[in-house]
Amino acid sequence: MTPVNPPPLGGTSAPAPASPGARPVAALPEGVRVRVLRLVHGDPRAAVEAAGRLTERQAAGLDPLPVEPVDLAPRRLSAHRREVRELPDATRLVLLLAAADQYPVATHAFQRAVAAVRLDLRPLEEAEAAGVAYATACGVGFRDAWTRIAAYETASPADRRDVHRLLARVLHGPAETPRRAWHRGAGALGPSGRLAAELAAAAAAARAAGDPAFARALAERAAALCPDPRARLLLLAGAAADAWRAGETDRSRTLAAHADADAVTGVLALRTGSAGEAFDALLAGAARAAAPRTARADRAGPAPAGSAAHLLARAAEAAVYTGDLRRCREAVQAARQCGIDPPGVLGGLAAAVDGRYEDARDLLEATAGRCGPGGDPTDLLHAGIAALLLGDHTRAATAVVRTAAAARARGVTVLASQALEFRAYADFWTGRPHAAEAAALDALHQAYATGQDNGACHLQAALAMFAALTGDGTLCRERAAAARSHALAHGLGLPAALAQWALAFLDLGNGRYADAAARLRALAAAGPGHGHRAVRHLATPHYVEAAARTGDTRVASAAHADYDRWARVVGSPDDLALSARCRALLTPGPDALAHYATALALHADGDRVFERARTELLFGSALRRLRRRKEARDRLHSALQAFESFGAPHCAEGARAELRALGAPAGPTRADVRPTTRATSRLTAQQLLIARMAADGATNREIAARLALSPRTIDHHLRGVFTRLGIRSRIDLVRLLADGDGP
Repeated sequence: MTPVNPPPLGGTSAPAPASPGARPVAALPEGVRVRVLRLVHGDPRAAVEAAGRLTERQAAGLDPLPVEPVDLAPRRLSAHRREVRELPDATRLVLLLAAADQYPVATHAFQRAVAAVRLDLRPLEEAEAAGVAYATACGVGFRDAWTRIAAYETASPADRRDVHRLLARVLHGPAETPRRAWHRGAGALGPSGRLAAELAAAAAAARAAGDPAFARALAERAAALCPDPRARLLLLAGAAADAWRAGETDRSRTLAAHADADAVTGVLALRTGSAGEAFDALLAGAARAAAPRTARADRAGPAPAGSAAHLLARAAEAAVYTGDLRRCREAVQAARQCGIDPPGVLGGLAAAVDGRYEDARDLLEATAGRCGPGGDPTDLLHAGIAALLLGDHTRAATAVVRTAAAARARGVTVLASQALEFRAYADFWTGRPHAAEAAALDALHQAYATGQDNGACHLQAALAMFAALTGDGTLCRERAAAARSHALAHGLGLPAALAQWALAFLDLGNGRYADAAARLRALAAAGPGHGHRAVRHLATPHYVEAAARTGDTRVASAAHADYDRWARVVGSPDDLALSARCRALLTPGPDALAHYATALALHADGDRVFERARTELLFGSALRRLRRRKEARDRLHSALQAFESFGAPHCAEGARAELRALGAPAGPTRADVRPTTRATSRLTAQQLLIARMAADGATNREIAARLALSPRTIDHHLRGVFTRLGIRSRIDLVRLLADGDGP
């Protein structure tokens, strides 16, 4: 929209690239592509033009995209303008009144304005005949958004001011005050302190009513009319915060840059840029918000995003995303200097980093308890994060679902998708991977549409974990690579660590234990921005399993000791169960069985059903090696059924392999659909299983790891296979099993 007054940012026209139109939309990064389509109202032709006009930095997502139609797709807008100009003057007047009532703020005053001046609507028939607009029960409907914009911008500034003044006159009553203020501001001839104050009050009312998009428009208009430079900066900062809440990230970034608003810049950096820089900016914003007003009179003032406590809560999130949890101490100290209690997640993480696990538990428990319905979205989100850290996935899921609901009710679009990032953890472990994957994919699109590239990175890492669970190696590696690339460039330790864990989990499920252990050791050594202490802690049971399979248990024993200490302090049944499972893996011989039994008893009171299935698989494998066949068969069948219900085929294949090693029926697999030949019928069940693994390319050591046997035993079995089949090499074995025929 072309403002009635000069734009508050001194013009928004973006320089066109050297070769407009040369960059295809499909070549843009996914986040930029989704935002371009959103800004052009889904018009494919406008998207092509807009993509060609982006600078290199805009196309890479480094600079905010242009947000005004004339900057996005001037040729597309020009074509619509020509259509409107060809209509009679009377028709254009009706369209202008309708457009001003709808764009960029819907005020629903068209019919009252028509009645007030007894405007003849018969000229609208010309627009209908031209296919430009049509009559509706509520007034006028436009063919598309670009036609509505063209109908407004084709008119002269004087005509636009006149229709805005008319619309303002017919809006009455307290409920319509903000919309009346909007039209009064749009009809102004020039700067006016009185109108700026009226618009600022209207913006505050819209903000309180949960309409941040309208609040942004009002605050930005107020800034355009404000004659006081300092007050203007405050209004721009407020508009930037409102734009962020509404999901208008590109506009928010531009406004924040002109407002010099540290706090808003920090929130933006948290979701779009460097999490480390976000932390610093948020701490600075919190200090300014807590300072006496006289001490900050020469600055833009605190961001309307919230109080010092709110900004410190965001700083806690920045510390979580970076993985630099030692920064939590810095934030706790800053909170005390501001004279406020530090957010519970912040204090809990700081205590955990210092090894004060009892204090950490108490602080996190207090935060997790604040997850009642209808609360503040930020408080609810922190309750969900705290519950996750405590291992209470049911309460975490409740908190983040309520976060999303509260955020949507208040119009805070950005928080809704952020909540789903953390819901993924709870859904994954509690046996709802497919529902979680669908929710994460939806949240991924929301994150891209609202410019939250850091949130999209976190969701990509979560989706990599879902792919690892289902055994889709190609998709897991693709999503993990995308997540790690963005995470390492932006200092996001949380998604970087989660992506690394997903790759290790994929290795673990496919029997590549040495690879899994190596990845998890690297994760443990990774510093802030590359790894994450909380993820390293959560992955400890998988690391212990991989290390135990490879015989390298020294470091794993130390990792388990720390994990066990936290589990005992927190008292989470699932954490205690996994600690008992780790102890079983680190205990040789029959003594391990008691620890497995303890783990299963504890799992019965928890909610991590997938990990219970893995415990049963490991328990069954241990029982098989000790020749306790009936007990092993029962455990392995239970694990197999659980893995199949989760849609985890490679984990189910591991259970089947154990059952076949027992000589027990395990149901069909992909390998089982091959015809059994005269030659292979001479093999025992275990020999046939080993033969198929070898034919699929597994080394003796890998087969041994999968079956919990020694490489020497596998070598012995393979020599027996070759003798019985009358062949001399693995090549002959591959050919025989592939052909489905024997000698």
